[in-house]
Amino acid sequence: MPIYLIALLCVFNHSCFGGSRMAIALYALDLGASQFDVGVLMAFYALFPVFLAIWVGKLVDRIGPRNPMMYGSLGVGLATLLPSFFPSLATLYFCSLLIGFSFHFFFIAVNGVSGGIGGPENRTKNYAVVSIGFSSAAFLGPFTTGFAIDHFGFLTAFQFLSALTFVPFLLLLLKPDFLPGPNKQSSDRSKNKITDLWKIPQLQGAFIASGILSSGLDLFQFYFPVYGHSIGLSASIIGTVMACFAVATFSVRLIIPYFVKHWGEAVILMYGIFIAAFAIALFPFFANPWILGMIAFVLGLGLGSGQPMSMSLIYVLTPDGRSSEAAGLRIMINNMVHFSFPLVFGGLGTALGYFPVFLSNSALLMSGAAFLKTKYNKK
Repeated sequence: MPIYLIALLCVFNHSCFGGSRMAIALYALDLGASQFDVGVLMAFYALFPVFLAIWVGKLVDRIGPRNPMMYGSLGVGLATLLPSFFPSLATLYFCSLLIGFSFHFFFIAVNGVSGGIGGPENRTKNYAVVSIGFSSAAFLGPFTTGFAIDHFGFLTAFQFLSALTFVPFLLLLLKPDFLPGPNKQSSDRSKNKITDLWKIPQLQGAFIASGILSSGLDLFQFYFPVYGHSIGLSASIIGTVMACFAVATFSVRLIIPYFVKHWGEAVILMYGIFIAAFAIALFPFFANPWILGMIAFVLGLGLGSGQPMSMSLIYVLTPDGRSSEAAGLRIMINNMVHFSFPLVFGGLGTALGYFPVFLSNSALLMSGAAFLKTKYNKK
């Protein structure tokens, strides 16, 4: 079935993407960078998508997903190779920009087309399958990257990550027929405005929820390696703790279709954010890797259940023919979070230490979940 091939592509591409974030953060610290410097590097991943995500979504609707996914994969692979040829902090900044730019051609296309494969009855299942692919990558990327860094060095780790992306590139090049074609829009594209999507109340709530979830994911993926490095954890241990998060997201997504039938997408989304807020607040109180792994697992249960629900809600609430455009808007909002929060976290951590970083993000998640609860109860 095509959705399983798409999930397989996600495993390879996102393993490189997630692994590169960890490798770049740790390599920058190894080169003498500050927390704020690492925050800037992570923010650079999101800089281009903030401005281009909606345009990419419209492009995918117009020409279909194959070329954006194929050339996006190639771009991620080539960008990840750069530090092994030009090892410097300046290269890492350029690498972060280029990886973020390239990956989102692939990512937006996947978000936009997955919900429609196999008909409406398969929508929730499709997003669960794709999310399982991303969860598998969230395990493989940091876990293998950590061991590669400890045993072979940073530069070899970058080469290994780059090699992963050439599998999806070749598959898309040689077997393009498993992907759907362009969206057939019933109305004139020139009349479509992105603000029309934002004005749909239920859709607006789903966009906001997606952004809130991104703040928790961003804190973990960006700031936990920094925190782990500060308390003396090796790259392998940091990668293993991050892999515990991925195991939880993988596990919860296997049973999400069952939960949706009983409670609905909005309820699962709301309580997923509550669980994530609780877990985030626990991190700065512990330095033991076993305990940190358990906290990461709980965080994975919360964020892992919430993310596919926001994707599914956005797809079902979007007018026909504009699914990739809506995915682009969702990803633009997420990347505004991805751009601003590493800068905030990096600056806050440098000035005040680790506790305010984790606790302030927990408060943000909690207030976001409370907002959704109020919105849900009004229906």
